[in-house]
Amino acid sequence: MAVGLETLEKYQNSQGFCFLEEMLFMENYTVYIISNPNGIYYKGYTTNIVRRLEEHNSPLGKYTSERGPWTLLFTHSFDSKTDALKYEKMLKRQNHKYLDWLIASDKNELR
Repeated sequence: MAVGLETLEKYQNSQGFCFLEEMLFMENYTVYIISNPNGIYYKGYTTNIVRRLEEHNSPLGKYTSERGPWTLLFTHSFDSKTDALKYEKMLKRQNHKYLDWLIASDKNELR
């Protein structure tokens, strides 16, 4: 399931105190995968997924600003920054086939 920023905002507004608001207000760390129309995957981590997706789709993103628009494909949350950074590092070493599998798996909190 691909999620754009508009979809995130609509979901957040329609669901009240939902998963996205929990992600925004709890001190957790989210590892994410975004994709652009050319099928390029970008992996990262954040404490605020909505703000981070906005940054990727604005001139603020160094790598991503000229390659968008970016769509959120995968999120997985961690309680510790250390665990999130380890997972992000592991994802950055994976091939496209593995990332496709992961996006479709139950580990994806967007599913």
